[in-house]
Amino acid sequence: MARALVTGASSGLGAAIARALARQGHDLVLAELDPATLGPLLAHPDLTGRRVVPVTLDLRVQLSLDACFAAACAALGGIDLLVNNAGRPLSVPATEVTWEDWDAVTAVNLKGAFFLSAHLARHCIARGAPGAIVNIASTHGLVGIAGRSVYGISKGGMVQMTRMLAIEWAAQGIRVNAVAPGTVLTPSRQTMLADPARRQTMLDRIPLGRFPVEEEIADAVCYLAGAGAGAVTGQILAVDGGVTAA
Repeated sequence: MARALVTGASSGLGAAIARALARQGHDLVLAELDPATLGPLLAHPDLTGRRVVPVTLDLRVQLSLDACFAAACAALGGIDLLVNNAGRPLSVPATEVTWEDWDAVTAVNLKGAFFLSAHLARHCIARGAPGAIVNIASTHGLVGIAGRSVYGISKGGMVQMTRMLAIEWAAQGIRVNAVAPGTVLTPSRQTMLADPARRQTMLDRIPLGRFPVEEEIADAVCYLAGAGAGAVTGQILAVDGGVTAA
């Protein structure tokens, strides 16, 4: 795989994934709601020497999604790998979730990812070429947790979407897998974990006794996207320090 489309690429996991793919020789289309936010990533030395194209993407809008994929293919001559990383969080008790909350979260985390995946599949099938999709799910899609119902439901849907599409497109050589991160030590999480007591409470739930870091999620994506995982499809790789195994 040499040409990748990464959604939600401006910071956090998306930026780490883009950097890791670039180091492995991928040319990149980086999709963001506001491409101006991609500036720091575009200037990163890991991207030096690679073709890197920023594009606008609003996963809630079909025309934006269609235009994004068309622009990606035009810019790089095709796409071999899709990383569905863009996501919308929500921490609200289930009894307080609004109709609008539900639509906002599921439109990005599930509906948009599904239809972008279908674009890649049609593109690969039309060319008679293999392809790969790596979805960024979450441990919230594998286990229950209070206060994150809609987010967890959307990620649980992504987990099952991964399996369903893997089976449907296997004969066409399109592999579909997912990475399910636990609590990852991103810059934004550093603020959330500034309280020592809260940090320790969360660490006590992790068998390995530490939080995964962005680079470990990116490495998992690279593995699933690469030739070494050529016989791997329909799998959910939890990178969570052992939380879901306990």
